[in-house]
This record gives sequence, structure tokens and C-alpha cells, in this order.
Amino acid sequence: MAQIKAVTRLSKNVYRLTVAAPEIAAKHQPGQFIILRLDKNGERIPLTIADKDTAAGTIDLIVQAVGKTTHQLVSLKAGEDILDLAGPLGLPTRIEKLGTVVMLGGGVGTAPLYPIAKGFQQAGNKIITILGARNKDLLVLPEEFAALSDELLLMTDDGSLGEKGLVTHALQKLIDQKIEIKKVVAIGPLIMMKFVAELTRKYKIPTVVSLNSLMIDGTGMCGGCRVRVGAETKFTCVHGPEFDGHLVDFDALLKRANTYKTAEKDSLNKYLEASP
Repeated sequence: MAQIKAVTRLSKNVYRLTVAAPEIAAKHQPGQFIILRLDKNGERIPLTIADKDTAAGTIDLIVQAVGKTTHQLVSLKAGEDILDLAGPLGLPTRIEKLGTVVMLGGGVGTAPLYPIAKGFQQAGNKIITILGARNKDLLVLPEEFAALSDELLLMTDDGSLGEKGLVTHALQKLIDQKIEIKKVVAIGPLIMMKFVAELTRKYKIPTVVSLNSLMIDGTGMCGGCRVRVGAETKFTCVHGPEFDGHLVDFDALLKRANTYKTAEKDSLNKYLEASP
């Protein structure tokens, strides 16, 4: 059992849950994730740890309510329990002092990006952060990123906050300014990461992407998170979740990403219809 200590709404359908997990908080490193199950009949879902407080023995999970389980999760209150919480899982981010590192987050992908950005900042790098979302209400953690970034660029599809446009537009401007970017770390929707990788490939800028959204059981046994990386087949949960963005076969991933959408939608609708 893991008790929820606090629930905070960050934006529309996006919540921060502070959960008691002292052993995970003590061992967690940037880039790693947990697997949780709400009850004995619940599904296992992966969530990346957005922050931790080792003194308090807590971890922060940022959750967007999009499916049945995430809707159930954000409906819980402080004092209630999560049945199973396993982690930290996955390989941690390789953090080193490089120079200028661009952190690029899309939507809720901003959450797992935060501890990675903090790690690179503490290692002595210059941090330029680009955050993007469909509108201002869907931007996550802009104040937190502003506090640790040397420069913060906000992009919204509708122009409701920051500049109107895509995160790749902001990245292209940085490249055009002849800024010597040593690495790009991109986390967000698959289509966003694909186009970021295509852009940086042209300029030979090393790029890391996180594929945590593909994971199911988190142990490599189910094979549901397999991904083609260069000439090899990898499992996101045990070999990742981070990979060289220039080697990932995003086209295959985008096709597979729609496999369970109908079933997921039906499950959510049944849950919502049965809810009081």
C-alpha cells in the first residue's frame, strides 16, 4: 500500500499526486518510472516520477486523466491508498556536463522532463527549455522550469501563452541563432518526438527521446513496449525508457500506438457511465 499525501490540480485534467514511497524516493534517479495498480482488479500503468522528497519519503506523479485508470487515480483523495507501487524501474538518464542542453517537453511529457532538467542543471550545464501544448491550460510546470532554466520558451498551438506555433519552430530558431547545442532531450507525444529527431538529425545534434508511454507491465515480459532502434529490437521498460531519437523507428510506433484506442475508449466510457 502507498498512501496519497496530497492531490493538486495543475490544469485541465492534469493533477500532481504526492505519494508516500520512501524506498522509491531514496533510490530514484532522473528518467526512471514506477508501475502502479489501484486495486486487485486494476490494470498496471507506468508513470514517470516528476519529483521526490527524500526527507519526507514521498514522490510526485503528474497524471493526465485520459483513460479509465488515470480517471480513477485522480479521483482519489489525500489519505487514500494505491494498492501496488513498484519502482524505480528503467535505466536512469545519463547526466553529464556538456555545455548547452535543450530540454523540450510536450504536454504531460513535461513532467518526466523536470527531474532530468534539474539533473543537467546541477551538473553545470546551461539549460534552455522549450515547453509546448495545445493551449495555455495544458502547459505543465512552467514556473518550475523557469526557476531552473537559463532560458524558457513557451509555445502554444493557439497562441494563448508564449508564442504561437510548435516546439520545433522554437528549436529551429535556436539553431538559426548559431547556439552550440550539445544535446536535446525531448519528451512528449510520439509525433512531436519524431519531428524533433528529424530536425536535429539534419544538424547532427545528439537527441534523446523517452518512450515511457509505450510501457505496460514494466518488466519486459509482455513485449508490448518493443521498439526498433537502429538494427535492434528493444524493450522500452528494461532497455529504456530513453533512446537515441535518431535511431528510433517512429513510423512503426505511430502505427502501433492506435492498436488499443478503441478498447481504451470503450473501457473509459463504461467507467464514466457507471460513475455517480
